[in-house]
Amino acid sequence: MKEVFYQSSLPRSGSTLLQNIIGQNPDFYVTPTSGLMELLYGARAAFTHAKEFKAQDQTEMLSAFRGFCAGGVHGFFRGLTDKPYVVDKGRGWGVNYSLVSWYQDNPKMVCTVRDLRSVFSSMEKQYRKSKFLQSEDVNEGELKGVDTQHRVDVWGEGIPTGLAIKRLKQIILEGNDEHILFVRYEDLMLQPQTEMDRIYNYFGLPSYAHNFNNIPQITVEDDEVYGVVGNHKIRPILNQNPDDYLDILGDELSNRIKKQYQWFYEYFNYK
Repeated sequence: MKEVFYQSSLPRSGSTLLQNIIGQNPDFYVTPTSGLMELLYGARAAFTHAKEFKAQDQTEMLSAFRGFCAGGVHGFFRGLTDKPYVVDKGRGWGVNYSLVSWYQDNPKMVCTVRDLRSVFSSMEKQYRKSKFLQSEDVNEGELKGVDTQHRVDVWGEGIPTGLAIKRLKQIILEGNDEHILFVRYEDLMLQPQTEMDRIYNYFGLPSYAHNFNNIPQITVEDDEVYGVVGNHKIRPILNQNPDDYLDILGDELSNRIKKQYQWFYEYFNYK
């Protein structure tokens, strides 16, 4: 294996779609939402708290742990594929850029983003399609998530959407955004090959001619694990539907989202 790349994107921003587009390239192994970051979290917790590590020379132990992280990541994928390149999808990679860059030189991370009004609208549409299922985001006895506005409030402060937005703001605050390639969902839909060329250039690899009219689903996830608004199935043909967040969210809530996340709209040049 030559290199592991990372994808750390906002929910409902085309992250699964991007993985499956990249997966058309025979040199790439692409993951669904990965648990690899959780393994590193667990190892870091053990390294931090275990007396056995504390009792030894700290310089040596730090060097050993760094080697463990690097070797563990590559070993994980050697158990899955013999392809030369991997793109691991996990929402925690971006905010942990400093950790990843500690064990891997100049790691490359891609982050898809999307107009947050469309993100919340997409979640609301998914909720409305699944009315026959109980959602953890709604509790009528506590007046939690009982209408669209309050569901947006719950999602904006919850996992994964609220957490992902807060992490993105932290990435920018720490200056690690300069190391990450951001891809706007809207641009990917309108100019897919141009955006894919940007990604390959960022990876330092030759581009690949993708077929956007036949995108097979390579990644497989059990959406029941993620609840009512979890949906990781893609359409085989790339096309962008007109923005309908005004119809789904209404003017007042749409304007409130834009005002609440003004930093996001300014940074990513959304109108």
